[in-house]
Amino acid sequence: MTVETPDPVQGWWRTAIVEIAPGSIRVRGYAIEELIGALSFPAMVWLMLRGDVPTADQARLLEAALVAGVDHGPQAPSIAIARMTVTCGVALNGAVAAGVNALGDVHGGAGQQCMEVYAAVAREWDQGGALEGAVESVLNGLGPKVYVPGFGHRFHPVDPRATRLLHLVQQAAAAGTVSGRFARIGGAVESALQRRSGREIPMNVDGATAVVFSELGFAPALGRGLFILSRAVGILAHAWEQTLQGERIKGPTPPRSGFAYEGVPPRPFAPKD
Repeated sequence: MTVETPDPVQGWWRTAIVEIAPGSIRVRGYAIEELIGALSFPAMVWLMLRGDVPTADQARLLEAALVAGVDHGPQAPSIAIARMTVTCGVALNGAVAAGVNALGDVHGGAGQQCMEVYAAVAREWDQGGALEGAVESVLNGLGPKVYVPGFGHRFHPVDPRATRLLHLVQQAAAAGTVSGRFARIGGAVESALQRRSGREIPMNVDGATAVVFSELGFAPALGRGLFILSRAVGILAHAWEQTLQGERIKGPTPPRSGFAYEGVPPRPFAPKD
């Protein structure tokens, strides 16, 4: 009797996302030709990450968050890096990759980090007691100098993107699309930061998109990836614009601006014996 053994090559990669055969592509079980023209790109993102199709209202709220984070000008490091890369003669795909690779914990990670704070507050709140107490417990655990990513902004006293997103979340909660739970948590964190500092530290776009993604049920670990999908559009647009401008070897500042030298003063060279 011959016993068939599994093909070790065919089973090398395992996925529940896509199935491909000659003349057939199925994403999460759906034929791709049925999705094309019927599913928006944000809804496709949801399907790929979550395995199901969102409602139209869920997809619109996700889309709003993705639109909000697309761009913040050429002074943003990821955008500047992409533009400088283009002036060094690197192809468009390399410039986009360079910009995306700059999105780390400090630049690009605030949304995910804020989602983690919200999730911690939610877990504490679930233990019973008031929301304000849950917020204080989590903030106390962040150390003596509390910094919560997603609040305050270097340029905007009030971030217009956050204001609009929170309004849309309120509408979605009223319609039953989301619960409004994380919007309450975000508001409570904002109030706690104001009490502690004695000044307003409004929620910025990262804090607001963290509310949206959390309300829609995305895991905090996906927060940065969703932001990258959004900001990659801005990176591509700036890289292409820089390509059309045709400048060469453009650094972060004009050459005449110079830089601050902090080394030893001029000295003669004396060879050692």
